Amino acid sequence: MIACPLCHEVDSKVLDTRSSGAGIRRRRQCLRCAHRFTTFERLERRLPLVVKKDGSRQPFDRDKVMAGLELACRKRPVSAAQLEEAVVGIERELSGNGAEVSSEDIGRQVMRALRDLDPIAYVRFASVYMELDSPEDFLALVQPLVDEVGRAGPALLREGQG
Repeated sequence: MIACPLCHEVDSKVLDTRSSGAGIRRRRQCLRCAHRFTTFERLERRLPLVVKKDGSRQPFDRDKVMAGLELACRKRPVSAAQLEEAVVGIERELSGNGAEVSSEDIGRQVMRALRDLDPIAYVRFASVYMELDSPEDFLALVQPLVDEVGRAGPALLREGQG
């Protein structure tokens, strides 16, 4: 049951239901205190076990992926909806990967998602995930991004002059 976040009453009525990319969003009102709150429902997918570096296995934990994304995107112009969409995309990809997936594969998927969302968040995550330990390693990570911006720069300037 879904309880009211204020009074913890379990009885509520649904005021509005909308489909979102991640599932279903419901706007509810508590029948005791009339507080309005939002809930989200998502399809439960059968996700593979995660094989850690030490060989141990544990169930996939979407909250860990979300926490990594949130930390990388802290104080960046990335919305909660974009983060949720990234996690849903990673889950969707993992659900078709069989019974097990390595933690390294998940890390690479997170890096791809972050690269599309925000280059600074990508660099933050990748520098920790890849255990960079020298300025040269960091430069090798950042240089392709700098080159990409350099190639897109003139096109972006032309668009702004129209």
